Amino acid sequence: MTLQFFKAPLYLGKLQLKSPILYAPLAGCSDFPFRKMSAKFRPGLMFCEMVKMEALVRYDPQTLHMLDYSAEMRPIGAQICGSNPFIAGKAARIIEELGFDSVDLNCGCPVDKITKDGSGSGMLKTPERIGEVIANMVASVSIPVTLKIRAGWDENTLNGADIVKIAEKAGAVSICIHGRTREQGYSGSANWSYIKACKEAATSIKVIGNGDVIDGPSAKKLLTETGCDAVLVARATMGQPWIAQDILRYLQGKNPLSYSMTDCRQALIEHYHEMMRYHNDHRVCVDMRRVGCWYLKKSAATRSFRQAISKVATMSELENLIRNFPLEE
Repeated sequence: MTLQFFKAPLYLGKLQLKSPILYAPLAGCSDFPFRKMSAKFRPGLMFCEMVKMEALVRYDPQTLHMLDYSAEMRPIGAQICGSNPFIAGKAARIIEELGFDSVDLNCGCPVDKITKDGSGSGMLKTPERIGEVIANMVASVSIPVTLKIRAGWDENTLNGADIVKIAEKAGAVSICIHGRTREQGYSGSANWSYIKACKEAATSIKVIGNGDVIDGPSAKKLLTETGCDAVLVARATMGQPWIAQDILRYLQGKNPLSYSMTDCRQALIEHYHEMMRYHNDHRVCVDMRRVGCWYLKKSAATRSFRQAISKVATMSELENLIRNFPLEE
């Protein structure tokens, strides 16, 4: 396969992307500081955390707060979740009014609190409803409408290819396929043959592959094996805001950049400072218990660091720990 997207820009509708490497919306992770760090390495598109349609149309303050973004994050997408076609258009319109470059419908979240009302991957059980929701969104906005799905609810209901055709007819410009079923959750390996089947079913809609993309080689393998138009990187972005740059360099035949533990520590300090500017002190102390471990996961002292940071109670203790913790044992 020739990686033809280096010869011409990738378009999602009228939205031009300079890279085929996209960053996923990660619940509880891809907040404003996370995206400030990611923006330095120019992914083709990044997203805010998923928000619920019902909360959005009520203009819930916390929901609107989750949709904060800054200019350097562009192009920036918002992802909404819900199964009610009657409010989908209004929710999408609010996203457009907030200035987002695209709006995505989540049909892939596997957690029970989302699927219990038929939202998230629960929508895979009612593909015709997906078409209704997408059509109402498309009719209400001028920005690109996209969606993200899983391959199916379980191995007995692999309907991703059918949903591709439904979404295409409804006016979506791209569809991201996670190569796992809802039943799998995040366990096991992603089956990229599901993504390939969806790409083969597409006529005009762009198909984005997702699942087990962790570096340049895996991204190239996914693109080559499935023929998809772009890749969405999810958990591998945690503690590696530079992964889009790394993947792009690999696809272009360049040597990957090397990040020492000192580099990772410095990136963590930068992330910490972004958090300080955005969140209150308590939130920073709590969130750093996981964010810190993302960046230092390759250190031989990760377990000791996790134990130490879980006991930190003040900002001064936190910064001292980050700056002075011995990374190698």
